[in-house]
Amino acid sequence: MNYFIEGLQGSGKSTLVQKLHEKYPNHSVFREGDYSPVELAWCAYVSKDEYEKILEKYSGIKQEIINKSHEEDGYKVICYTQIITDVPGFHKDLEQYEIYNGRVRAENFRKTILRRYNHWQGDECIFECSIFQNIVEDMILFQNLSDDEIIAFYREIKDALGDRDYKILYLESEDIAGNINTIRKERSDDKGNELWFPLMMNYFNESPYATKNKVSGEEALLAHFKHRQELELRICEEVFRARYVVLKSKGYDEGELI
Repeated sequence: MNYFIEGLQGSGKSTLVQKLHEKYPNHSVFREGDYSPVELAWCAYVSKDEYEKILEKYSGIKQEIINKSHEEDGYKVICYTQIITDVPGFHKDLEQYEIYNGRVRAENFRKTILRRYNHWQGDECIFECSIFQNIVEDMILFQNLSDDEIIAFYREIKDALGDRDYKILYLESEDIAGNINTIRKERSDDKGNELWFPLMMNYFNESPYATKNKVSGEEALLAHFKHRQELELRICEEVFRARYVVLKSKGYDEGELI
């Protein structure tokens, strides 16, 4: 069995991943930023020509880049956020090669996602944020797709997954604002300066969705999260019926972990 752990930011996904790993120690765990067979968050996805140019540009840390690179389907995946370096501009530069946040054409975005789900051969895996969060955020905020269009794409994802054994464990947040406030405090520096939330707010406010709908600010962001959760739960029921379990965020019984 493979497990996809999903839910909104602050719903307790990392904690659930750890609990599952303790329950199934032989399973491989893939967190955001890891080299994963199905997810590309926090990773650069580049052609071989682009890869050679990156190695040339950052020749001083060439070996570190090679150590965090993987080849697949004629592309290179660089887990660049796992490279510790003080080279100016390196992480910001590599960020532009991610597939999310409108950085690639919609058709290429879809093809890349479906190709990787199709080619995934593993079993006994635990994935964090690898089937909903990043894809749904991109399709809502950067592609401005309707709920029905997003659901239609997930039917293609289900077809790509085929008859593999997998279950989606979805952490449903009953207090979205409270969960967000918790991670705002957790992701602050030792002086109490928030690190995560201003970036999240900027990410949302500058998205094509916010521009098109003329919305911004914390209340609009929370409304977006509420809509996203409703949509993801709808996808679970309409597309992945019998392959998902809804757990109450931070309020489930560990006996529910199948």
